Amino acid sequence: MLKWIDLPPVWLLGCLALAWWQSAQYPLGLSFGGAWAEFAGGLLVGGGVLLMVMAAVEFRRHRTTLIPHEEADALVQSGIYSRSRNPIYLGDALVLTGFILRWDAVPSLALVPVFVWIIETRFIIPEENRLRRRFRADFFRYCQKTRRWI
Repeated sequence: MLKWIDLPPVWLLGCLALAWWQSAQYPLGLSFGGAWAEFAGGLLVGGGVLLMVMAAVEFRRHRTTLIPHEEADALVQSGIYSRSRNPIYLGDALVLTGFILRWDAVPSLALVPVFVWIIETRFIIPEENRLRRRFRADFFRYCQKTRRWI
């Protein structure tokens, strides 16, 4: 059961729930400033979702798993993965930031680095260790030419 609860979308939903709750209950008189924040937030949410979809398409094309705790069948280096080793997690961070802007939840901006730290320690590092063991030199070359985030 814990395997299915400890997934990046669950962490994202938890952070989104905290940000929404903070914006509704404790705005603390802080504000990003209206329409521009809603527009920027919408762009970030849309961009994040687009990154996630592009990454999922690449995973499907290479017939490998999207589940972080499972062993990958292929080292995906094409499409969006030629620009970022973690476009889904980058998309998650963009979605979180975008909703924080849209909800005018200024204090919740602190959740973004916390979320990135959780994702990096709970998912990215273990995933990269599995890929390093499985694909050895190919993964090393991939890491040399492609950044972890952007």
